[in-house]
Amino acid sequence: MARKTSSPGRIEPSFEGGRSKGSSRTLADERVAGKTTPSKRRNTPQSKARKPKSRTSRGRLSRALRAMVYWSFVLAIWGGIAIAGVAAFYGARMPSASTWSIPDRPPNVKIVSVNGETMANRGATGGEALLLGDMSPYIPEAVIAIEDRRFYSHFGVDPIGLARAMLANVTAGRMVQGGSTLTQQLAKNLFLSPERTLERKVEEVLLAVWLEHKFTKDQILEMYLNRVYFGSGAYGVEAASRRYFRKPASDVSLAEAALLAGLLKAPSRLSPARDPKAAEERAQVVLAAMREQGVVTDREIATALTSPQVRAKSYWTGSENYVADLVMQRLPGLVGTITEDLVVETTIDFELQRQAEKVLRASLDENGAKLNAAQGALISLDGTGAVRALIGGREYATSQFDRATDALRQPGSAFKPFVFTAALEQGRTPLSVRNDAPVRIGKWTPENYDGKYRGEVTLSDALTHSLNTVAAQLVMEVGPKTVVQTAHRLGIEAQLQANASIALGTSEVTLMELTGAYAPFMNGGYKATPHVIRRVSTHDGKVLYENTYNNPPRVIDPAVAAMMNRMLVRVVEEGTGHNARFGGWPAAGKTGTTQSYRDALFVGYTANLVTGVWFGNDDGAPMKKVTGGGLPASTWAQFMQLAHSGLPPANLPLGGPVPPVAIDGPPLDLDAVADLVRDLAPVPVSRDATGATGEGFPVPPAGIGAGSAQPDSSKRTTLLDILMGN
Repeated sequence: MARKTSSPGRIEPSFEGGRSKGSSRTLADERVAGKTTPSKRRNTPQSKARKPKSRTSRGRLSRALRAMVYWSFVLAIWGGIAIAGVAAFYGARMPSASTWSIPDRPPNVKIVSVNGETMANRGATGGEALLLGDMSPYIPEAVIAIEDRRFYSHFGVDPIGLARAMLANVTAGRMVQGGSTLTQQLAKNLFLSPERTLERKVEEVLLAVWLEHKFTKDQILEMYLNRVYFGSGAYGVEAASRRYFRKPASDVSLAEAALLAGLLKAPSRLSPARDPKAAEERAQVVLAAMREQGVVTDREIATALTSPQVRAKSYWTGSENYVADLVMQRLPGLVGTITEDLVVETTIDFELQRQAEKVLRASLDENGAKLNAAQGALISLDGTGAVRALIGGREYATSQFDRATDALRQPGSAFKPFVFTAALEQGRTPLSVRNDAPVRIGKWTPENYDGKYRGEVTLSDALTHSLNTVAAQLVMEVGPKTVVQTAHRLGIEAQLQANASIALGTSEVTLMELTGAYAPFMNGGYKATPHVIRRVSTHDGKVLYENTYNNPPRVIDPAVAAMMNRMLVRVVEEGTGHNARFGGWPAAGKTGTTQSYRDALFVGYTANLVTGVWFGNDDGAPMKKVTGGGLPASTWAQFMQLAHSGLPPANLPLGGPVPPVAIDGPPLDLDAVADLVRDLAPVPVSRDATGATGEGFPVPPAGIGAGSAQPDSSKRTTLLDILMGN
């Protein structure tokens, strides 16, 4: 059979050039050119020229993409190997994970009032640790929204968050976001130093993974919120809440929670104590994040945005911090080294503390500038010595020095009650007579405040009008050492100079010990050691210390206390302390003013409280004629009026059937003059003063002044002298 010849129209396949001669375009080519059928397309030289260029471009792009994917995959593998190697290297240098444990939180000391109100927290953290359920729910919500929105879904490290932070930082050209999770931040706070090195970062990641394995999410969040720094010395949400808002963390509002969460970015810079505006702006960013996360409603956001701006003091403020400082000074001596959280129950009446602070500050605000009095202090105790209120200065935020407990100042005439007590204990009475006249003791000639002399006066008159000459005579009679011993026995702890000028209060004492030494007069003769700590216990209730001031020793006879009360009541009713009268309450006290008006004091008491008030300047600058009977006495009256509001008046122990006795000596048989002890009216009685010299000055006893002779025992007042009127 003859072989057929090929039809002229048949096109044989060809592998040269990749295409057949009869067709120059594919269907895809026609579609790209906008054609529907190859028969209508012209086969032009231009199309032949474009063909290889298009195919080459697409091929190169495809190859580039494939190469990119390939090498990215390769780099990822090698990067993972490198990261694993670095982690293994630094991980091998860390201690075994079996030895890892959460370090103890620095111990906190919670200081509460007598009614259980929290007044302050002290310790490295500045606040106690709280359970997550005891915090305001807004706090964890705000922190998670702004710091780690995938906290409950990641394994300790958040790759998505890390990538987002890297992209944001690259876009901004600077560090604007951090990629660390809350778990990583906790790991850093618990275990690591703040240095930024590769080793520390690897350790942080490993520790974060360990934390996630060891604890639940809520436990991690709780530890974080109790330890993270919120600026201004506050660690943990409780400390921060009390620092900035003066309230517990359980009461924090949405706006306040947003402010706290905003501080975590830069605690020191954004602290409302440093920059309230910056803190507020950051809080608004937190609120926006919370709304984006859907944890709060628009209505809640609107309410939060209308909240007043927080303006915190640059330092812890409030007079209760003077109490807290005093507690921390004395606590180690009672319980030793503090190694765990403690609760200190104080004797402070918090409401009384607030009233005292308000009254003292108002007095200084109103009168301080015109009288050149920059500072003041107040302390109030009950009959057992328990401190009910303590104000160490005008404003704790500006000065933390406690002028009530640490400042040594001359008490002036406020020291005279101890001189008169010593005289009464040696047999004198309030009706004993002395001559108010110029007196010379060696080269010292004491003068009265007003420069006048009244002639013969009773001891009661002399104390009522604060006569310096009579006080000096009594010191000469009983001896300066006896006066010092009496003052120490009643509660003065400072070192006193046993000289004649002690009559005018020239030895320095603290306001606390001076006030406490007045308490035996009001409580019937018992020592009242000032104390502010009532009980110390651990967080779980174990009692470590409880004070033992319930059975104080007797330091003066009750009859001596009664006589002193009668004399000091006259000081308030008709003497230098008349500005201290208030509300019909029987009150007693004594004024004190030092040389050049450097110090002005009033110490007084009722049957309920003994309170001391001081005004002056830290540098000892003179005030403008401020005396103890002026600003201190009126401030004392204002405070005591508030402190006794709603209470029925109670009488002081003004007399009793037992006559005075000599302390540490045999009792005196003075039953016949019991009525005389009770009645302090200025009637003519015997004079038991020593005789006068030819120059008209009383003769001082031995040891006082140059050339003085031994006292004549025949000159002492005896029971017979009193009964016979000689």
